[in-house]
Amino acid sequence: MIYRSKAPLRLGLAGGGTDVSPYSDLFGGAILNATISLYARASIELLADNKVIFESADKKESYTYDAVYPLPMDGQLDILKGVVNRVVKDYGALPSGFKLTTYVDAPSGSGLGTSSTLVVAVLGAFAEWRKLPLGEYDMAHLAYSIEREDLQQAGGKQDQYAATFGGVNFMEFYKGDKVIVNPLRIRDIYLHELENNLVLFYTSTSRLSSSIISEQQKNVNDKKEGSIEAMHQLKEQAIMMKEALLRGTIDQIGEILDYGFKFKKQMAQGISNSQLDEIYDAAKQAGASGGKISGAGGGGFMIFYCPRNTRFQVVEALNKFGGDVKRYHFTNNGIQTWSI
Repeated sequence: MIYRSKAPLRLGLAGGGTDVSPYSDLFGGAILNATISLYARASIELLADNKVIFESADKKESYTYDAVYPLPMDGQLDILKGVVNRVVKDYGALPSGFKLTTYVDAPSGSGLGTSSTLVVAVLGAFAEWRKLPLGEYDMAHLAYSIEREDLQQAGGKQDQYAATFGGVNFMEFYKGDKVIVNPLRIRDIYLHELENNLVLFYTSTSRLSSSIISEQQKNVNDKKEGSIEAMHQLKEQAIMMKEALLRGTIDQIGEILDYGFKFKKQMAQGISNSQLDEIYDAAKQAGASGGKISGAGGGGFMIFYCPRNTRFQVVEALNKFGGDVKRYHFTNNGIQTWSI
């Protein structure tokens, strides 16, 4: 038997960073995101011997271990071993050795939630194999716990819930790791227009999001008013984005993105830089009405809202920077699992 899963990556449209503790614990956070047709995929093949093989097909890495748990955290695909160790800890010993193969449709550090989505995908494959009793909230919270507590990786909460639930969601974050996912019923015509006008551009750079997020957390702990006020405004941006999507005032989205980007850069150092600012300015000069850096910032993907038919001029302007415009579609489904 082979047990498979796929979980969608996401575009964070508004409110990014307000899902990170301690801000969400103190003030409550809000984010609007949408999943897209780029995925993290996982497959488990059972082995006759007592070995565990990890193969990251996109990174072209493969490692073999004896099936003795917990598996060692030695810097080799630790995110995969972290999931396995937690599954064994919470749900008992695995009945055989196995090979876990993963593939992610976007590079790590690109700002689309790749690491968290990969954790969800791997959990999904194990849930399919071991018939684990995990609902959507259970799986998302377990993925979050593995990353933030077991692996001690700094970050927020939105990615795990986006990958698990799928679709367009307005998410609320509170103290005690309380998360409320509000799926939005948006008319197809509005989503078609948003998809047509929103350009996804990979800058061909990546970044370590944890360092940016750690500074963001420090700024809140140190009560830096400028950073905290910026997060307040980003939370308000999420509400503005929700209203625009539900009411169909789609061409306001560029201005809402532009509004948020100005405040996003005030949250922490390194969210933008001269190269990213140059790309942003070039897109706006070519006709984009606004945009943002995806994820924590510092590199990776950027998105630009291009009203009417300006996307073609914007794409031409972006091509001069040597990156890659990525085609995508919005998706309704979150984690999906199956076996063959």
